[in-house]
Amino acid sequence: MTKVSLVGAGPGDPDLLTIKALKVLKQADVVLFDDLVSEEVLDAIGPGPTLISVGKRAGRPSWAQGDINDLMVRLVREGRAVARLKSGDPSIFGRSGEEISALAAVGIEVSVVPGITAASAMAAGLQVSLTHRACAQSVRFVTAHGANGQLPAHLDWAGLANDETTLIVYMGGRMGGEFASRLIAHGRSGQTPVVVVKNVSRDSQEVVAGRLAELDQLLALCRAEGPVTIAIGEVFMGHALSGSVGSQETLEGRAARL
Repeated sequence: MTKVSLVGAGPGDPDLLTIKALKVLKQADVVLFDDLVSEEVLDAIGPGPTLISVGKRAGRPSWAQGDINDLMVRLVREGRAVARLKSGDPSIFGRSGEEISALAAVGIEVSVVPGITAASAMAAGLQVSLTHRACAQSVRFVTAHGANGQLPAHLDWAGLANDETTLIVYMGGRMGGEFASRLIAHGRSGQTPVVVVKNVSRDSQEVVAGRLAELDQLLALCRAEGPVTIAIGEVFMGHALSGSVGSQETLEGRAARL
């Protein structure tokens, strides 16, 4: 039976599509794409496949996950080659596990084509090492959007509050302020550097920087529509201080002594 390919679209810049992703998309009969996939990425696919939007956005009319699963099954049973195009990387907050399970349950083979996740593209654009050895011993990806639209119920706040951990917060536009308050309540300094990036890698990208205690205000400064990525940690000190060269040199000096 024809299989389904779950494909990572990357954060929006079509040049960040992998060669394999573009090859799979061009060979598909049908491409089911998420709402956050950029128009530029869709344009890069070119003529041939039928493009169907199956977007899911909070507060807007959306496809239910079960309906998306049913559509994929129906298309495969009609003999179509299906590509399920997801923003970023399918395996990072892309609900790929649910779709893989649903397809496997009816005997449909699935392949996954990874994509560049927003955290990687953001770090590259800001020229920041997420694991700079002077101040970050780990990096954690976390979502601020739980199943009920609020913060997830079981976040590891003690671990997230570790000041040697870089945090990348996905889907934090609505709950970013509450996330910051909880993080501070669990011991993370309100002076921790923060960068908010809207529309990572796209022409409409917006970047604002400051401190954790003012995250709500920073989010309000972003005017464009689009996905929000929040980056928290000492590795962003240079951006929090308006790109001060001195602060970056301090990081390098600290690294040299380790």
